[in-house]
This record gives sequence, structure tokens and C-alpha cells, in this order.
Amino acid sequence: MALAVRPLHPLFAAEASGVDLARPLDDGAVRDLVAAMDRYAVLVFHGQKLDQDQQIAFARRLGPLDIGLGKIRKGKPHRLKYEELADISNVDLSGKVAQRDSAKVLQNLANQLWHSDSSFQKPPARYSMLYAVEVPAKGGETEFCDLRSAYDALPPETKEQIADLRSEHFALHSRIMLGNEDYTEEQKAMMPPVEWPLVRTHPGSGRKLLWVGVHARRILGMRVPEGRLLLMDLLEHATQRQFVFQHRWRDGDLVMWDNRAVLHHGRRFDLSERREMRRSTTEDESESISTPARV
Repeated sequence: MALAVRPLHPLFAAEASGVDLARPLDDGAVRDLVAAMDRYAVLVFHGQKLDQDQQIAFARRLGPLDIGLGKIRKGKPHRLKYEELADISNVDLSGKVAQRDSAKVLQNLANQLWHSDSSFQKPPARYSMLYAVEVPAKGGETEFCDLRSAYDALPPETKEQIADLRSEHFALHSRIMLGNEDYTEEQKAMMPPVEWPLVRTHPGSGRKLLWVGVHARRILGMRVPEGRLLLMDLLEHATQRQFVFQHRWRDGDLVMWDNRAVLHHGRRFDLSERREMRRSTTEDESESISTPARV
């Protein structure tokens, strides 16, 4: 069967069917997936049965793999077979539900803040593919907001104000903000901050977008308090409900999103219930992400 999509939201996001992600994808299937991602930015696949090898093979068909914050944890014990698989779980190395005060659980709490994967590095992430092995009875939903529609809805004066502004993104900003200060200077230096324009162009759709999220910690050329308040205001705008799609997980779901077009965050759940997720992520190889020309 060919890829089929059914819109899930008036602005973006679609349910995808007709593709078994456990099987090798031919070039035509990859082209169809990329075209659907350029249009919808979030695709939901139900009923997938993927082992770790199959998930990695699927991700590799879509580009070179990114390990993001895994660079800081490299060499430490990892529950999964591949370092390119992020363990978005409350499961410890023994396979049991981790204690709620464990380092792993505390670090993963930052996933509940609105962010784009690996916006703190160059190249940033392109696609993320999150696979649900086991989900809790309730809670733990993932929400996405459409940064392209958010930009379109900005008042003209705000578009003018931010057209040439740049922000600094730092990998550990969200963790430190939540009170995790247990990072060494060596770890911080492994992922130095990067700069991005507040307004970017999505290479697949050609649409402008509002590039914000929790990894952005200051605006260049502004005092830190003023810049952070502007970033908070823009993030509040981008995450209004009309721009948000919420996915309620089932075991066997794989959700794929374009980090260049959407932000995402996880919702709260009972940390004593098992939630086991695996994420694979590709790097953005495009050369056309830039500050759009002012008109």
C-alpha cells in the first residue's frame, strides 16, 4: 500500500497509514514521507511493531542520526542497544520503574517544557521519531505547536520587531532552570551555545516560522531580563491552543515530527507507572535554513 494521510488538526498533523515501518522503505516511500512531513510536520503511525534494529534502520533512511544530549552522557551505562536511541522512559538499567528522585527521571522532566530537539547545536535536528513500547493508563500525552502558523498570526509590528533578532540556545538551559546543577564545566563545554535567528524559513514548505523554545536563553543585543521576557511572550503566543495538536499515546504508536517546524513537550503522568519510549532523531542536512530576507 502507498502512504495515506488523514488530517488531525486544521493547521498541521496527520494520521499516516499504508506503511509498515518495520520493513525497508524504498526511495518512493521515502519521498512520500518527506512530502507529507513538509505539509503536516507531524505524522502519527498506529500499530507499529518495531524492535530497536528496525527503528534505527527506519531512521537511517531519512538521514544521518543525531545523539543530541547523548554526547554529554557518552560512555555512561545505556539501557538501549544503540547510543542513537534516546531512552525517553522512567525505566532503570534493571528494567524496573525508576525511583522518582533518580537522576534519569529528573533529567527527563525537562521534556515537559516546550522545545525543539537539538536546537542547541549545529546542525540541529530534522526529524524525531518517538516509538511507544508501553504507556501509562493516563497522562503522558505529547503536544506539538505549529511554528509556521504561529509566525503567520503575529501582529505586523511584532514581525518587524523580531525580523533581525537572534537568540542563543544552550543545551543545559532547561535542566539548570529546573534546578539540576549537577553538570561539570567539562560537560557544559562539550555543547557550547549556538545562535539562531528568531525568524527562519522552513526548507520543505518555504514558510517563515517563529524559532523559539526553552533552549533559547537570551536574545543577542538585549539585556538578559528584557530578552527572556520577549522569548517568554513569543513562546506563549506560539503555544496558544489554536496552534497545538495533542497526541494520546497507544502502545505501538510511532510519532514523527519535523523539529524545524514544530515545538513539542510531554504532559505529566504518574511517575510510578511505567512509560517506556524510544526516540531516534536525524540531523538537518538542508542548506536553505536561513534568516528570510526582509520585504
